[in-house]
Amino acid sequence: MACFLVPVAEAVVATVITKAVEAKETEAAQRKADTGNNNFETKSQIPLASKLKWLTSMLWGGSALLAFEHLWHGEVVPWFPFLTAASDPAAAAEMLAEMATVGVAMAVLVTTVWGVMLLVTKAMEKKALQTQPISD
Repeated sequence: MACFLVPVAEAVVATVITKAVEAKETEAAQRKADTGNNNFETKSQIPLASKLKWLTSMLWGGSALLAFEHLWHGEVVPWFPFLTAASDPAAAAEMLAEMATVGVAMAVLVTTVWGVMLLVTKAMEKKALQTQPISD
């Protein structure tokens, strides 16, 4: 009924965190560029902001698909209270239970898949660092 709202809430929080991390990384990169030491580095690590964008993309995309599916089945309507289950107290209790079980499970699953992606990426970055030639 409204299980997609839990991943949406996580997506909102992750998006805010992503913007904050992105701002910090941009500021750090500018400070590093301002030193003027003419030292060129090869990038072998993906910035945290990019990794967080993967999570937000997965959460927003999945939530949009779920919202469309709920809209298609008439569980979400374009007028107040927007969720058909919210107009009936018994259905609202069922909706909240579904959000607590299915919604949380979906959010945890997406975050777990993202965590596995990070582990694979870390292994790939480590391998790239080991095979990178050392230059003088």
